Amino acid sequence: MGRLAGKVAIVTGAAMGQGAAISRAFVAEGAAVVLADIAKDAGQELADQLAGQVAGESGGRAHFAHHDVGDAASWASVVEDANARFGPVSVLANNAGLLRFGEIATMPQDEVELLFRVNQLGCFLGMQAVTATMRANGGGSIINASSVEGLAGMAGCAAYAATKWAIRGMTKCAAMELGPHGIRVNSVHPGMIDTPMTRVHGGDAAMEYGASKVPLRRVGTPADIAPLYVYLASEESAYVNGAEIAIDGGVTSTHAFGG
Repeated sequence: MGRLAGKVAIVTGAAMGQGAAISRAFVAEGAAVVLADIAKDAGQELADQLAGQVAGESGGRAHFAHHDVGDAASWASVVEDANARFGPVSVLANNAGLLRFGEIATMPQDEVELLFRVNQLGCFLGMQAVTATMRANGGGSIINASSVEGLAGMAGCAAYAATKWAIRGMTKCAAMELGPHGIRVNSVHPGMIDTPMTRVHGGDAAMEYGASKVPLRRVGTPADIAPLYVYLASEESAYVNGAEIAIDGGVTSTHAFGG
């Protein structure tokens, strides 16, 4: 408890899955957290739940903000609200993302563009939106959600992988550009994680198949991911910048997940 005391964080895609676990962990460690998502009901329910848990205790605080990561104006509003409500934003968890499969020969253009808008543009706009606040207040930590598909390829995944490789590259550039201002930027590369976003692509059968490909012989859970975000958000990682951290049960120890 208290590893993130005094931190003000924005977590995108916070209503469910990995984002919800990250938000819970941040609040438990003392951060004030803006849970940003397009899913109003689920996001507000989680924020209310977290706010109720920490009322009268020494934990952090939670607030839901309806947010479209692909919209620069929405980003400006979320950051402005967070700054006014809790104080200067010091942590950004760029977690929001979509997963779509499709072969190069047949994937519709609108699905490709949607992936680019949410995953890639959303991440860029997030970094852009918090930079002024973090620079003015001596630094911060930006954590960008890439994927094991941002480390190696997989058939049927070209459009999704393109966004995750882009996030990996943007993270490196941002680490160099923003590092002199005390802003650390790192990318997290989860493997197959059991979330609503992944379960929609095959359910239990997909989870079982995925587990068979992992050296640890299980797929990950959001609870496996959240502690890494806490570490990267905290001062414990004060000298970690421009890193790409795989959290995949060993899948990329030799080659790609689909290799």
